[in-house]
Amino acid sequence: MFLELRQIKKSFGQGENRVEVLHGIDLKIAQGEFCVLLGPSGSGKSTLLNIIGGIDSADSGELLLDGQRLSRMKERRLTAYRREHLGYVFQMYNLIPNLTVRENIEVGAYLSRHPLDVNELLHTLGLWEHRGKLPNQLSGGQQQRTAIGRAVVKRPDILLCDEPTGALDYQTSKEILALIEEVNRRWGNTVLMVTHNDAIRHMAHRVVRLRDGRIWDEQVNERRLSAEELEW
Repeated sequence: MFLELRQIKKSFGQGENRVEVLHGIDLKIAQGEFCVLLGPSGSGKSTLLNIIGGIDSADSGELLLDGQRLSRMKERRLTAYRREHLGYVFQMYNLIPNLTVRENIEVGAYLSRHPLDVNELLHTLGLWEHRGKLPNQLSGGQQQRTAIGRAVVKRPDILLCDEPTGALDYQTSKEILALIEEVNRRWGNTVLMVTHNDAIRHMAHRVVRLRDGRIWDEQVNERRLSAEELEW
């Protein structure tokens, strides 16, 4: 199995203020799979994504990527792991304001030994005509496309998406979902997406529902919908 979590536990705070957020998560994700993590606020889905992404560490449990035990990595090796294997797309775009669209994407390319062709990616993202613009000259959807480009240009094994459409309108959200769908299909990146939007589950290979820090339901879609077919 490509990505495997074994009894992942996480808490925050100390003493009487200690709150256990994850209560022993077991999860297996195949390479190239599109997995959606669903759940209400406070269910632990973003914390789980951050642990997978090496942004946060688990209190206990094992996290394995392609047979490597991430939980035993020291900080320097963990930093290298994040740089080489992971791409991040957040609700807030986190673009560098004084760099153009092309330059923001090239920041991601510099982190890879074998990046995608930036010109080709700009065309795929629908950003070729905007490549010389700064982030404040772009719409929200164009900024998110740039953020996706920065994440995927380095050919990450896993693309981690935390509410990537949360700040976007309906039509733009569907366009961004279609783009992530295309990234998954074209380059085979494993996609893990956290969302509140229940409709998005229909386009995933695997749907994992969290409640109170536990997985209470997991299913595989036998028939997936395209992003274009989704309605909410």
